[in-house]
Amino acid sequence: MTEQHPAVAAYGLGKHYRRGWALRDCGFRLPAGRICALVGPNGAGKSTLLALAAGLLSATEGRIEVAGRVPSDGGSVTTAFVAQEKPLYATFTVADLLRLGRELNPGWDEERARNVLADGGFPLSARAGSLSGGQRTRVALALALGKRPDLLILDEPMADLDPLARHQLMGLLLAEAAERGLTVLLSSHVIAELREVCDYLVLLAGGRVRLAGDIEELLAAHRLVIGPQSAAATLAVHQVVESRTSGRQVTALLRPTGPLDDRWETSEPTLEELVLAHLRTPEVPALLTAEARPTRTVEVAG
Repeated sequence: MTEQHPAVAAYGLGKHYRRGWALRDCGFRLPAGRICALVGPNGAGKSTLLALAAGLLSATEGRIEVAGRVPSDGGSVTTAFVAQEKPLYATFTVADLLRLGRELNPGWDEERARNVLADGGFPLSARAGSLSGGQRTRVALALALGKRPDLLILDEPMADLDPLARHQLMGLLLAEAAERGLTVLLSSHVIAELREVCDYLVLLAGGRVRLAGDIEELLAAHRLVIGPQSAAATLAVHQVVESRTSGRQVTALLRPTGPLDDRWETSEPTLEELVLAHLRTPEVPALLTAEARPTRTVEVAG
């Protein structure tokens, strides 16, 4: 990927279906070489955003770019997409699918694909239709990585895997990103596991971006505070994301705008605490770090 363009960038992006808007005024940038977690509740627009980035859908308004180009226009960047359904030809054997990958992709990496399959517990002679959900996931990932993509898009990739298989494949993604500069954009509901492998976050809610940027930077911008109810008024000068009172104690997640009163015990929130608090309080202003903010505007339809 060229250095001057982010791996993925959305500018005023919107997608409308017959039932309504799945995405509206969605904007963010994902730098190349990052492993990005795309999180949000069901219906937030995650699958739509991934399909737009893969070039499988066209935007209703705004624009999405992959390495500076609209995905449907093609270009020098190779993108691999593993959808939730993980469609595979049921009557094909795994060996047939590998052969198909070789014939359809000039830059095919057979060793890389076979490494993903190595611990799958099934022979290459097995037919795709006979595989379990987790085994199908492994085959789909093998075919995707065999393409030697610059951008790997994964829609709920680990849902069918047991904990050991998830750990193995997450480790594989980490190695790919570190050794080959692969950019990964993946959606998942397992927030605790994402923290182990992802270094970038895009949080969608109601079809809009609520948080985006480097995870460490986003966490550092927030504090989890616990203190007496008598000190609650001192939080008014800060951006309070969420506040709960239990007896005489107040627990709050906030973005400090200055020093905190000495009566507050402070700590950095976990990724799960950060995400859940923002999902529960959609009225709080969105936060995008400097590298995640769209740098230009695109004229959109009304």
